[in-house]
Amino acid sequence: MARYTGPKTKIARKFGEAIFGEDKSFEKRNYPPGQHGNARRRGKKSEYAIQLQEKQKAKYTYGILERQFRNIFKSARAAQGITGEVLLQLCESRLDNVVYRMGIAPSRSAARQLVSHRHITVNGELVNIPSYQLKAGDVVAVREKSKSLEAIERSLANSSKVYEWITWNDDTKQGTYVSVPARIQIPENINEQFIVELYSK
Repeated sequence: MARYTGPKTKIARKFGEAIFGEDKSFEKRNYPPGQHGNARRRGKKSEYAIQLQEKQKAKYTYGILERQFRNIFKSARAAQGITGEVLLQLCESRLDNVVYRMGIAPSRSAARQLVSHRHITVNGELVNIPSYQLKAGDVVAVREKSKSLEAIERSLANSSKVYEWITWNDDTKQGTYVSVPARIQIPENINEQFIVELYSK
């Protein structure tokens, strides 16, 4: 299965929230897509349907395909701590996600592209694997030759979000993944317990 490249607003409407970030089209029609739109009667969802939707929401939010996501879940289950919380922490620790959180890219898909195109370094070494798992203390930076890229400068200029578990220096265009975020520090509206229940069946 290839990565989803279709209309993001359609997916956001499916989940009833702008999971890809600010979306003016979603604000106009923030109900599920379909011929009858908001007027359509929708039956009560089964427990399985709710759990599946939560997993799909997490996958779309972080831009992770099923096999990768299942492997992340296996790692989370094998690790110490609450499985659902560890699952989200592993998603947040991905290099493409941290590049997005630092404001280097306006979206996770843009961050994934920057990493793949060798614009990002970790601890001074070029890393072109978006799923690379960062450890506390790792230094993420824009490669010297890429610091003047207009897309990066524009994204940093428009970035205003601050996260306690990340530091960023705008002058040197580098930041530190200070620590693994606690669940309360992860802003995504995902019920990870539903995902754990789904995979545990």
